[in-house]
Amino acid sequence: MSDVQLKDKVVLVTGAGLGLGGTIAQAMARQGASLVICDIDMVALHATQAAVEALGAQCLALACDVSDSAAVDQMFDQAGQRFGTVDVLVNNAARVPNTPAEAERRNRHYAYMTTPMPRQALGIVASLSDEDWLKWWGVNMHGVFFCTRAALRFMVPQKSGRIINIASIAGLGANSLHSPGYSATKAGVINLTKTTALDVAGANVYVNAVACGGVLTPDFEVYLESTTEAQVNRLYQMVPSGRLGRPEEYANVAVFLAAQDHYLVGQVISPNGGFVI
Repeated sequence: MSDVQLKDKVVLVTGAGLGLGGTIAQAMARQGASLVICDIDMVALHATQAAVEALGAQCLALACDVSDSAAVDQMFDQAGQRFGTVDVLVNNAARVPNTPAEAERRNRHYAYMTTPMPRQALGIVASLSDEDWLKWWGVNMHGVFFCTRAALRFMVPQKSGRIINIASIAGLGANSLHSPGYSATKAGVINLTKTTALDVAGANVYVNAVACGGVLTPDFEVYLESTTEAQVNRLYQMVPSGRLGRPEEYANVAVFLAAQDHYLVGQVISPNGGFVI
């Protein structure tokens, strides 16, 4: 793609401090966009800001907990004051399963799916506490809604906009049964993508989702380093491509949805190495 695909466009990326969000922000900058980025980890966010500005892009970095609707509205107000509008929203911020208990459930799930053993209940859903369930909704679901609502206040009147929701294959089926709360919120993001898309397509605002497979983020690298070789092999055995996706591969899909003329409305694009076909 040309390096001017997003010239004069303003792109807001949530959860842009580490991993996929930071990679998406840099990919948008390479295409000529001005960036608004947010996170709750300001050290990581400033690292992304430095990387974006090194590419020659303007960048406004803001602390924002997207589960707080007032904080989200303030962030979009600041974006409007700095750049006048928001043309593209990438709803990337999300809580992910990365605690030791979640790693144990993941390993148990992968062993069950890849090793011959008697069929039985895994005891995952029955063992979840209220906290295990409720912790996912604030960022993963409410945050996507709050940011979408705020972005539409710019996009609908100007009759132009792109919203890209970073979902997961966990929301497409039971591929992440080790984390039912995460899976449920990502399924919610996919349905919110479709209903919002139908609502606003007539205003030339196109809303789509990227349902990522495994992403080789720093968090996932920590998980892989903490497990045995057999456990890592079980994971890769489940993916036809035999590997996890690089953040840059997912970022390229987000850039396409943001920068290219297309006829995609309410669609779920799933780069996943063949894990879900």
